[in-house]
Amino acid sequence: MNKILLIFVLYLSFSACNESPKKNDTPVEETLPNIILLIGDDQGYPYFGFMGADYVETPNMDILAANGTLFTDGYVPKNHCRPSLQSLMTGTLPIDYNKEVDELMRDNMARIRFKSEENRKEWQRNFKHNAMKNFRTLPKILAEKGYQSFQGGKWWEFNFENGGFTHGMTTGWTPEDRKPGHNWFKKFMGGQGLKLGRATMEPVYEFIDNNTEKPFFIWYAPELPHYPLNAPDKYYNIYKDKDMTESAKRYYANCTWFDDGVGELVNHLKEKNEFENTLFVYVNDNGWEQNPDQEFRSDSMRWHNGGDKGKLSMYDQSFRTPIIFSWYEKNEKGARKSDLIHSADIPATILDYLNIEIPKGYFGQSYKPIIENQTSNLRTEIIGRVEKTRSEEDMMGKDIEGYWIRNKDWFFNWDMTSGVKLLFDMNKDPLNSENLAERELELVADFSRKVEDWKAEKAKKGLND
Repeated sequence: MNKILLIFVLYLSFSACNESPKKNDTPVEETLPNIILLIGDDQGYPYFGFMGADYVETPNMDILAANGTLFTDGYVPKNHCRPSLQSLMTGTLPIDYNKEVDELMRDNMARIRFKSEENRKEWQRNFKHNAMKNFRTLPKILAEKGYQSFQGGKWWEFNFENGGFTHGMTTGWTPEDRKPGHNWFKKFMGGQGLKLGRATMEPVYEFIDNNTEKPFFIWYAPELPHYPLNAPDKYYNIYKDKDMTESAKRYYANCTWFDDGVGELVNHLKEKNEFENTLFVYVNDNGWEQNPDQEFRSDSMRWHNGGDKGKLSMYDQSFRTPIIFSWYEKNEKGARKSDLIHSADIPATILDYLNIEIPKGYFGQSYKPIIENQTSNLRTEIIGRVEKTRSEEDMMGKDIEGYWIRNKDWFFNWDMTSGVKLLFDMNKDPLNSENLAERELELVADFSRKVEDWKAEKAKKGLND
């Protein structure tokens, strides 16, 4: 072999070793699936066709559930959105995430001389807005396997790059944006990202079209069915003449609006021959209450936040979510499981599907063995902490210290600020209508001890903020 030919062969070998994995170049047994994380915003767990609500039209989500594994008893860590979304990115509980952020902030502050107290406070606010960039997030881990990633929809972490996404719609804000009259809170929630699903699907379509040769991860988190409840007539008219309240019609129309966006996304993937190699995962960010007979339009707080057992409450419905893993022809169809599962288990499960080691410090566990019917009941109970709850004076809620526990049969909550303890039989009373705390004193005592033990364990690790 002459020198020129040898150099050419070595160049090709080197180039091949350094290229990102391509779907068509990967051996069949090592094909990397696309991953799409579908996140409902203020979506109550009962309000899907696949959950038995025949009064709500969700045909596309029903198909995804029918084509995969549905966990009916999933839970998010908080009763509002941002901490729950952070858990999906990091596989950790909010209390662990916040502890890490505080430690990072203290370490950085020790090296800075601030001009004033106000200057220090502003620096702290900005650090927390951008703290996600210091974590080994799901997109960052996937990038090590050659994944491209896209953020669209709700995103509180300043800009998409802080989460490790290669592409995205949320690009932050300026000091000018924070002045009165600039609607800064919308930019804080996601800015341009909030247009996804409500106003346009083009950014996610463009991302898919440009990445058909590479595996990709999509964060699809449109602000739906979140307030404002202003679905176009094509969705509202589905419910217009039904026997239900006006606020129910408006909320369910937004649920169908979200569902239709999922259907459009699925159709685009099919057009690009990407659907069959895509793992869809669905989860809510927090719960909601809007039954067909409840009317909230004349009540501003509940019109924005739903009924008292949903968002920002301490009831089961505030934390519960269906969780779906749906991969066409790759997992069992129509599987319906009642195993307790935490939303932090989602990133761990995704990594397991890709044979990526789950990072140390993850609270989340892989549920792939349960999906593949190799085991069951990885979690016998889930414990959560509450720092905000409903307030008639403040639509954003009031500060409290509270805890909740869900096991197979019971849901317990303890508002330590007020001293109130509630206990509900989840087999007979899933909507938490009858408090049994005074009747089941031994159970209440046992749950209370578990909360105290959990607090003590966190305090030993310096997590009791």
